[in-house]
Amino acid sequence: MSKFYPLSVSKVSKETRDTIAVTFAVPPELKERFQFLQGQHLTLRSHINAEDTRRSYSICSAVQEGALRVAIKRTPGGAFSTWANDTLQVGAVLDVMPPMGHFHVPLAAGNEKHYLAFAAGSGITPILSIIKTTLLTEPLSRFTLFYGNRASSTVIFKEELTDLKDVYMERLNLAYVMSREQQDIDMFNGRITKEKCEQFLRHWIRIEDYDTAFICGPEDMMLGVSEALQAAGMAKQDIKIELFAASIPKHQHKPRAQLDAAARHETEVTVILDGNHTTFTMDQDKESILDAGLRQGIDMRYSCKGGVCSTCRCKLVDGKVDMDVNYALEDYEIARGFVLSCQSFPVTDKVVVDFDQAE
Repeated sequence: MSKFYPLSVSKVSKETRDTIAVTFAVPPELKERFQFLQGQHLTLRSHINAEDTRRSYSICSAVQEGALRVAIKRTPGGAFSTWANDTLQVGAVLDVMPPMGHFHVPLAAGNEKHYLAFAAGSGITPILSIIKTTLLTEPLSRFTLFYGNRASSTVIFKEELTDLKDVYMERLNLAYVMSREQQDIDMFNGRITKEKCEQFLRHWIRIEDYDTAFICGPEDMMLGVSEALQAAGMAKQDIKIELFAASIPKHQHKPRAQLDAAARHETEVTVILDGNHTTFTMDQDKESILDAGLRQGIDMRYSCKGGVCSTCRCKLVDGKVDMDVNYALEDYEIARGFVLSCQSFPVTDKVVVDFDQAE
């Protein structure tokens, strides 16, 4: 799972002024390795200005479509997204890591459920995959989506969503929320916030009618909507969230106050990756296990380094670490010993992390 594979681009389509959809050609010998579940993402790698640059992008195709497609939205100052939007063409080759992520729930043909989703901007990418896959897999289930954007011109996959609505007229409810374009119904003006969600709960959503909610977008939106849904009676474990790294402010590690600055505290770290055991020594509280491993020349998998994408997820099998931030792991994953190596700082003399147990 930690390995990158060269995949050629088979299609590039312009979805909005600043967003492209990129489809990859997967050779027959890699079809099984690149099988994905709805809501998962790909980590892409390219050398941009002589730097190894990696980013994670959610898959936006249905499992049943047999296509591997992601959407890349240009972000201000974004090295990878700017390069991709300006230069990617059919025939280009990118290094791609097999699909990862847990932004989904199990599906079954006999289910008769009602799913709820909130997306903002490029947060529609995994939600689109989830909606299409779910409606195809579960013919008795329904989906309601609230999708926030600045204006109609910035709606990603607008035509595709319209076509979906035409196909699933009775099973798909689609509501657009616009922050800079006046809508006929005032409730659908503005941004998707906790307060806006509370409005929907009063006038549109009967929370007891829904089984699972999916939320994808900026951090403040995600937290606000989740709080509103829980206050209305939806259980926390029924709310699935997916945060994008671009929406997270940069975090600076703060050394633990109790460490004696004059003393040197070292940890022996063993990394298990692709069946290989590599051991090295690192100073505590100065850098993450991921950064220390990369400095040792270990090809550890990562993407955002912000605790968001879960690409660097591994299992802590010995010792203890402090995780600075965590936007990617569920409570039950942490209880089972999983950590994010990009955010993990050793606090014991010996630490063993296993990437092979992470899937």
